[in-house]
Amino acid sequence: MPPTPNQQKEQRPIWRREPLWLIAVGLLWLHYGRGDGWLTGLAAAVPGLLLLGSGVSSWLWPGDPRERHFGGAGALLGVLLGLVSWTWLGIGGALLMSGASLFAAGAVGFLTLRIQAVEDHVPPPARTVRTALEVSLDEAILAQMTLSAPPRALQSDGERVVGEVQEALALFRDRGLLEKPIGYHATPPPLDQVDLTPRSVRGIRFEHLRFESGYEPPEGDPGRERYLSYAPPRTAHAWVLRHREGCERRPWLVCIHGYQMGTPLVDFGAFRPEWLQERLGFNLILPVLPMHGPRRIRRMSGDGMLSGDLLDTVHAFAQTAWDLRRIVSWVRAQCATQIGVFGLSLGGYSTALLSCFESDLACAIAGIPATDFARLSWRHGPPDSLRAAEEMGVGLNEITNLKKVVSPLALEPKIARERRYIFGGSADQLVPPDQVRDLWLHWGRPKVHWYPGAHVTFGVHPPVRRFIEDALRESGLTTGGTRPSEEPGTQLRDAGVAVG
Repeated sequence: MPPTPNQQKEQRPIWRREPLWLIAVGLLWLHYGRGDGWLTGLAAAVPGLLLLGSGVSSWLWPGDPRERHFGGAGALLGVLLGLVSWTWLGIGGALLMSGASLFAAGAVGFLTLRIQAVEDHVPPPARTVRTALEVSLDEAILAQMTLSAPPRALQSDGERVVGEVQEALALFRDRGLLEKPIGYHATPPPLDQVDLTPRSVRGIRFEHLRFESGYEPPEGDPGRERYLSYAPPRTAHAWVLRHREGCERRPWLVCIHGYQMGTPLVDFGAFRPEWLQERLGFNLILPVLPMHGPRRIRRMSGDGMLSGDLLDTVHAFAQTAWDLRRIVSWVRAQCATQIGVFGLSLGGYSTALLSCFESDLACAIAGIPATDFARLSWRHGPPDSLRAAEEMGVGLNEITNLKKVVSPLALEPKIARERRYIFGGSADQLVPPDQVRDLWLHWGRPKVHWYPGAHVTFGVHPPVRRFIEDALRESGLTTGGTRPSEEPGTQLRDAGVAVG
């Protein structure tokens, strides 16, 4: 059968104008940086070359997502450098370069939005300037993650990693864990011995909670001894904020941070104690996930949890479930009236995972949740590394099966459907909408809110905050906060698409 006109159109090379804008702004930076000494030339060359390289490759050889990542990074660096370039360009030149770089950021965003797939049950993202700029920021964050990621174990020690994966899959099949992954998890003992130290960060007073995790990978697991050799994850940490009017007989909210977070200042910026603690009246506890913050095992927070040995990832997520269950047991002993859990990104994954073990949580709010890290690595990973992994026998199917034992899409939630809540960004690039959609389907299509933005900018969308407040109110955790707007798209809905 001959191709349809639409198929013929799709088969032709697509010459997009956005890469030409990146090329133009990149050349502009290189031009303005060459005439005022080597230092300014070197500074201008960074955004210039990033934008030029991204534009040329996106125009001539489109397809690699890293083209857009580094285009977004170049545009962001250009905006920041433009703000200080008045010292050698003058006010007019600085405004020109900042504006041109902001224009390039919009071009990156529009290029991404133009090729973003339309997913079932997900509202299409609006192709507005605001959305494009949000998307460009996501792309810049992905560039930072690409540059800062440690060498993958598959690259440095592929034979050993492949052997561990194959051994683990055989072990999991023999134990029936691929069909019933709940059996992989032991029940942790209640937490009663903790160390609490008063601390303060930028005027926010809290307690630093520490305890011995006690987690150990199951006997016989490949990589067990290696994981036990990591000293920092063996001590669990959390930040505790008690309400100033007294913590007795109050609801508690467990707030779980995202990837590369895990320090008080960053975590408080994401969960805003002045809102959740002071205004809505919660006691808060913010656990630190394994391999993050004071539990990190490498230079950067989070390194090794997602980009290290594959069995380390499985064990880190199993320890996440273990530690969170212990923390919930400690909160229960603090005279908590009710306990809710609210996580962001990697914390959304952890929230969904915790809901598979704790049936008496008042609510589980999974915000911009990653839900399938195997598929996510195949989206964000370098194509050459992914091909090498497949050639060694560790493809997408093998990694998906390996991670079933710690996957919220393979485990069943224990809390009632009406107490499950999800929100996601229809233009999210770090956690694509299909990841959020899959959790919504697995959870039985509970209440969900889609905001028309990207990953790291969820906080600038007021309907997201109203959705969270309404979820907490519906769960009986609070009566405070602003009533949800009656504007279309901001209410909680069962239909699965509530566009903010």
